[in-house]
Parts: sequence; structure tokens; C-alpha cells
Amino acid sequence: VFMENRNNVTEFILRGLTQDKAVAKVCFSLFLIFYATIILGNLLIIVTIKTSKQLDSPMYFFLGCLSFVDISYSTVTAPKLIYDLLVEKKTISFVGCITQVFAGHFFGCTEIFLLTAMAYDRCIAICKPLHYTSIVNKHVCGWLVAASWLGGFVHSGVQAMLTIQLEFCGPNEIDHYFCDVHPLLKLACTDTYVTGALVAANSGVISLICFLALVVSYGVILLSLRTRSSEGRLKALYTCASHITVVILFLGPCIFIYMRPSVTFSVDKMVSVFYTLITPMLNPLIYTLRNEEVKGAMKRLWSREAKRS
Repeated sequence: VFMENRNNVTEFILRGLTQDKAVAKVCFSLFLIFYATIILGNLLIIVTIKTSKQLDSPMYFFLGCLSFVDISYSTVTAPKLIYDLLVEKKTISFVGCITQVFAGHFFGCTEIFLLTAMAYDRCIAICKPLHYTSIVNKHVCGWLVAASWLGGFVHSGVQAMLTIQLEFCGPNEIDHYFCDVHPLLKLACTDTYVTGALVAANSGVISLICFLALVVSYGVILLSLRTRSSEGRLKALYTCASHITVVILFLGPCIFIYMRPSVTFSVDKMVSVFYTLITPMLNPLIYTLRNEEVKGAMKRLWSREAKRS
């Protein structure tokens, strides 16, 4: 009530992804398939890791957590996007909009922190294999995941608070398919220079620090591989390749969107589709197609289920 009383705006109109009805119908079918793939693919990874004794290691524990975050992150925007592609008037309440800002940044930031934790895990596994089990034990894994969730919560709390204190008196049309900070800053009645700078600093610093941590992790891995045999180098690089691919696909678009002042570009919507739908869909494929252990565990799970039925 307090939030709505401060503003003339009680709901926002989303312009959506496209105004072309034919394109919208194609996108509806495509994104529905994408979202179903995200849910089924990531659930399959979670179930496989939970039920397989062979995948009882920190790497797969982090992968299971990542799959859960991917499902949650895509669910913040995908169902609304898919539904809105078929309706004429796309609206979202003020409270719903702020909730979407909070949830999107919460799961998105948690994913960035998790990817950083996974890079640390790979770094220790390759550089200090003899001490790996004592350094990255279950207790440490639990703390790293908890810290990722806490970091995501603090970041999203700041973003939501910065958005709540803005005053909106009209227009109320957001040129996007979901509520995010930059498009909302464009609609605010007050001067948003300071708020925009704080938003960019909050998102940008996190993205940059995590990106640098990832670069350092893989730099240390590459340096340690100089003393290995060519077979050992290939095996280690093959293990890291999946993670590096996921990091580039997710962090690249995030840095493009959030590491800049509060300006919006026409390409932003397509870039946003990439990290809210495409990447969460590709993650299970990237990790399973390049990982023999996961593929083996999935086959065993499938054969067990086939025998039961």
C-alpha cells in the first residue's frame, strides 16, 4: 500500500518482445519448447545427481544447485513472456513488477556466484589433486552455496530498494517483456542519475569481480598444466571446457546489460532472452553432452526405471 500510495502508477504495461502477431505466435511455440526443455533438462540433472552414488562429489553437488537456480531463474520471466505473446494488453501490477525485479536479480546473481564457486572447485581439483578432498569437503561446499544465495539476496535487495524509492507518475509503458531496473529508471519522474549509478555499480561490481575471479581461476589452472603430460592437459581442459562455455554464455550478456549507465538499447530485449531462456536451456545439454560420468549415470537411471515399468 505504501508503495502504491507514493505513485500515481499502480500497474505497468509491458510492450513485450514484438508487436508483430505472426512473429509472436512463432515465438510462443518456440519459447514454450525452450521453457519445457529448461524444466525437464535441469530436473533430469538434479534427479540423476541425487540418485547416483557415482556422482557424489563437489562438482556434481554444485551442478545440481546450478540446475535448481536455472529452473528458478527462467521461471521468473518465461511463463509471463510466453503468456503475453498471445494477449493484446500485457500488464503487471506495481508490486508484481518490483517482485520480478527482486526475483530476477536474486536468482541471476546467485547463479553468477555459483559459477564462481564451481571455478574455485575446478581450480583446487586440478592444481591440488592430493589435497582436494580435504580442502573442498561437504562443509565447505555447503558454505559456498549458502554464501552464493546470501550474496544474491543482498544484491537483489539493494536493486529492489533502489527501484521502490523511485516515483512514477506516468507514462507507465515499459519497453521490455519483463520488469528490470534500467527500463524502470526511464519511466521515473525524478532525476535518476544517482540511482542509475548505484544500480550500475551494484550489478557491475559483482559481475566484474566474479569475472576477474573466474579469469584468475582459469589462469592458475593453465599455469599448473604446463608441468602435466599432454594427455593430462587435455583431460583437465576437457573438464573445464563445459564450465567456461556456460560462464561465457551467461556472464557475457549480463555484463553487456548491467555494466553500463542506465541507458537502454534496442538489442537489450534479445540479449535478455539469451540469458533468461537460452542459457538455462543450454546448460543441461552442455554439461551432459561433454560429461561421460553424467551420461553414464543417466543411462543407469533410465535402465532402472525401464526395469521397474
